[in-house]
Amino acid sequence: MCDAQALVDAHHHVWDLEVRPQPWLDEPGHEPIRRNFSPHALRSAATRPIAGRLLSSSVVVQCVASVSETRDLLALADIDPLIGAVVGWADLTSPAVGDVLDDLRSGHAGRYLRSLRHLVQGESDPRWLQRPDMERGLRAVGERGLGYDVLIRSHQLPQAIRLAERLPELPIVLDHAGKPPIARRELTDWERQLRRLARHPQVHCKVSGLITEADHEKWTVGDIRPVWDVLLSAFGSDRLMFGSDWPVANLAGGWNRWAATVEELLDGCSDTEIHAVLAGTATAFYHPPPVS
Repeated sequence: MCDAQALVDAHHHVWDLEVRPQPWLDEPGHEPIRRNFSPHALRSAATRPIAGRLLSSSVVVQCVASVSETRDLLALADIDPLIGAVVGWADLTSPAVGDVLDDLRSGHAGRYLRSLRHLVQGESDPRWLQRPDMERGLRAVGERGLGYDVLIRSHQLPQAIRLAERLPELPIVLDHAGKPPIARRELTDWERQLRRLARHPQVHCKVSGLITEADHEKWTVGDIRPVWDVLLSAFGSDRLMFGSDWPVANLAGGWNRWAATVEELLDGCSDTEIHAVLAGTATAFYHPPPVS
């Protein structure tokens, strides 16, 4: 998944609404993406290179709280060479989560399961990630050499900080940079909490999902750059990874426009830094199985 000219999209989704409805797509404003999306559709959309690199591999990420979706994503990864890793879902609060994870990892396709995720952004409990049953489940994740993708909104960053403090051995990646409130131009508190989280060396961050936190119609590179500057300063390139959040990115310009923006943000970075953001960090975190 990683070579000198690799481009890894560390965060994208696929869905077939006839097989598995996505209730969140029924929310107003999601009409443009209320249809089926496959890995082939991603290939067709992702035509613009970044720093001379064309898309070569990807990490597909769960959308709904469903073990069956995770099984489908693993099966898809097993037959589609674009997908190098899967971020799946299991009920991390269940006493049986270890058995579920072992079952998901069994068989040939199970090797693609590299991380777990729960939509904490939708949980009202301000201490969801500190629940004893959740912490027990995350310890089971770490014991199996898996990582955890943290999906939260900016006001929930203190939960992620406490998680990193409590489980220093658990590899963590912050999805969508913690969803900074770009459209409101209120980044001060986000930056303060983000820098606290970044002090924990096991925490990585996805440069993804930022354009959908900005004004979908009017955003410019200038709106994204202050967030990028904070991320690069706080994490360094070796803990940042490019992700498209496709097809959700279609709500605010699409894969190619985001790719052009990332290339502009990387201007001035060294070749080593560019490689880390575009391929190296994602490969090191998700360490996909070798191509057979």
